[in-house]
Amino acid sequence: MKITKDTIVTMHLKVADGKGQLIEASKEPMACLIGGYGNTLPAVEEALEGQEAGYQVTLNLTPDKAFGERDEALARTLAKKDFPPGVKVGGQLELREGDGEFKLYNVVKIKGDTVLLDGNHPLAGMTLKVAIKVVSVRAATAEEVAHGHAHGAHGVHH
Repeated sequence: MKITKDTIVTMHLKVADGKGQLIEASKEPMACLIGGYGNTLPAVEEALEGQEAGYQVTLNLTPDKAFGERDEALARTLAKKDFPPGVKVGGQLELREGDGEFKLYNVVKIKGDTVLLDGNHPLAGMTLKVAIKVVSVRAATAEEVAHGHAHGAHGVHH
């Protein structure tokens, strides 16, 4: 079966930085609903389109094709006294922005009375090498399409 919109692709994935330093590697295959549902990067979906089980590819993704450029306006500080108890470096905090929308920030450093937050994706600004090996391809169920993600083995369990 070919990979098209509304198919579930089960694949092994390795992500390295531009110098080849491993960032993440799937131990188990992961299942992903293809078709613009936001389950993977558009560049990954584009590379998989029309392929079949057994397909392998390594993509070199510049920041504009990966997680975008860093936006220093998304780095901010918060007084430690205004910081919720129990959240530590590596944790996340959701803050209401000036427009009333909520934005997720990563806690990157606590220095004295100041907490440094970053709203950028941790891989923003990085060129990435993404190695993919397709294990299997199947048609998505109507429920998976309605939910916008894969279910079952290697997918989301409800």
